[in-house]
Amino acid sequence: MTASRWYPFTILGVSILGFFDAAYLTIQHYTQFTLPCTITHGCDLVTKSEYSSIAGVPVALLGALFYLAMFFATYIIIETKRHDLLRFVALGSIAGFLSSCWFVYLQFFVIHAICQYCMLSALTSTTLFVASIVYFSKEYLRRAKTSSTSPSQVSTHEE
Repeated sequence: MTASRWYPFTILGVSILGFFDAAYLTIQHYTQFTLPCTITHGCDLVTKSEYSSIAGVPVALLGALFYLAMFFATYIIIETKRHDLLRFVALGSIAGFLSSCWFVYLQFFVIHAICQYCMLSALTSTTLFVASIVYFSKEYLRRAKTSSTSPSQVSTHEE
């Protein structure tokens, strides 16, 4: 299996990890239990801050939906070879990465507290971003190379 074949499986695995992390935070939001914060100190400050919801919807729930969308789009690409969905995965990963940058900024410079679960989400979205952009680029270049050397474009007569 070539290295480029590992990218979609990396995206699948990382998106599942991100989903479980975001689902855990979503459950915490709705049940209001106190998060065990073993690596950092400030999980509750972050997850109960004014920045933890957008229009009443927990950011963690949006994250869980994001990770599920990334998982299913990548799964469809693998199963159906519909590489047109790579654009969706690449653009989605950019949105996820930029969102994570924003939330990390808020933790460090506005809330002044770090949530280890939120940082795991930032790490997973960054990994998704890198893997999906590399995968998209490799697939795009492979398709461009294949189409430029297709028999219909090769001249059969000498000039």
